[in-house]
Amino acid sequence: MAKDTRLQKMLADCGVASRRKAEAMIASGRVAVNGVRAAIGDKVDVKKDRVTVDDELVRPVEEKLYIMVYKPRGYLTAMSDDRGRKCVSELVEELGTRVYPVGRLDKDSEGLLLMTNDGEFANLIAHPSTHVPKVYRVTVRPGVTEAQLTRLAVGVEIDGRMTAPASVRVLEQQPGRVVLEFVLHEGRNRQIRNMCEAVGLEVARLKRTAIGAVKLGMLPQGRFRELTPDEVRRLRAAAKKKGAKAEGKGEERDAANRSDGRKRPGGGRPARNAGRRR
Repeated sequence: MAKDTRLQKMLADCGVASRRKAEAMIASGRVAVNGVRAAIGDKVDVKKDRVTVDDELVRPVEEKLYIMVYKPRGYLTAMSDDRGRKCVSELVEELGTRVYPVGRLDKDSEGLLLMTNDGEFANLIAHPSTHVPKVYRVTVRPGVTEAQLTRLAVGVEIDGRMTAPASVRVLEQQPGRVVLEFVLHEGRNRQIRNMCEAVGLEVARLKRTAIGAVKLGMLPQGRFRELTPDEVRRLRAAAKKKGAKAEGKGEERDAANRSDGRKRPGGGRPARNAGRRR
């Protein structure tokens, strides 16, 4: 069989890491193919080539697992930490199978986190063009005004870029504290905390309660359960729908650019697949 599978895809499919992290592992020299240090762009024969990471043989995934975890505050969304901090991998040790996080949830936040050993599924759900809606319960201080709610919903500037429109509503209101529900369609680092800071609000507690149709429900803190086949199917469907919509919008922009004669910076014709997010 020909060497027709990209090395980073093979590592992701085997549950080693996401494709992005697999590329970083390759670049840092941790991956070898048949005893030779690998390079970005290498392809492998998944049935014949011997692939190792840190001198440990990579074996194909025999059973694909899809897990939801209630991540407590204080845990890193990581498999290990060189400073000895608690990681979400500790929460699923009893599985006996390596699964890794899909996306992230920062150390000071809690709630629903997906984990899997299915690289294709992880890449589909976490890809920037296919973010399914994520729901958060956020306690802020001291109070919130209509003007602040409007700014949060419309978008605020973070690191020179506006956040995408979001849904924000008040769930509870007491003197000195308000509980808000955020529904986001993108997943930038510490996004809600940065959004709140930008409008003058302090986040006291942040909990993710749903990803698409998958809800945290009554799962105890620090525990996990397998997703049902229907939950996995619905997550896949939502991500593919979002991805197709984003791709379609990119093609519409390209068509508009061609029709009005505009050129991309530097002149010449638009690049192939321009407008698509990768």
